Amino acid sequence: MRLTVYSDYALRVLMYLAVHADPMPTIGEIASSYGVSRNHLMKVVYELGVAGYIETVRGKKGGLRLARDPADIGLGEIIRHTEPDLDLVPCFARRGADCCAITPVCSLKGALHRARAAFMDVLDSYTLADRVRNGPELKALLVRGPASAELEAL
Repeated sequence: MRLTVYSDYALRVLMYLAVHADPMPTIGEIASSYGVSRNHLMKVVYELGVAGYIETVRGKKGGLRLARDPADIGLGEIIRHTEPDLDLVPCFARRGADCCAITPVCSLKGALHRARAAFMDVLDSYTLADRVRNGPELKALLVRGPASAELEAL
């Protein structure tokens, strides 16, 4: 399985917010810390807000914060929300004999379904809180600061 950059950024934003609660960080700070595009993060943050994972606060002391306790945010839940397609092969989405010549007798599809289920079961066994237990170390690596003009242009 390969996750999209969108899912990667969503996980990174949530981890950042879990270890940088106060003062509330901005999208620019998060982008700067990870060295990623502010514009890409804006889309991710918007969707995480719509989904109820984060809240945005306007104003001078505004920024981003988690809307739920990190222990209540499952990694599998996030991936299901951010991944547009968890189908490993085209025949997962299609029905009928026209999707593949061996569909009527294929045993590969079942094995791939089990592999995907095992992948998601592992993710379901972790929460955001589990992944930020090393908060001080993460915080030290994700130094807060203003977004650079170079990153803003990405």
